[in-house]
Amino acid sequence: MNYKLILVVILAGLAVLFIIQNVAIVEIQFLLWSIQISRSLLIFLLIAMGIIIGWFLHSYLKYRKGKTLDDSMR
Repeated sequence: MNYKLILVVILAGLAVLFIIQNVAIVEIQFLLWSIQISRSLLIFLLIAMGIIIGWFLHSYLKYRKGKTLDDSMR
């Protein structure tokens, strides 16, 4: 059997298990607003934000490094 398919099925099963175990509603308060959201959705959103911020920061630093190398060659 295909090992990639087995890995995907296992990871999907673990994700479903994680979601089932973390359905509790948590309240987030920031300054004057508050929101109620599922704990598993909150964790997913925070991880996604971290990945996006890290990706943009890495791209920006790579761009800056390339720009300084180009400037020094002139």
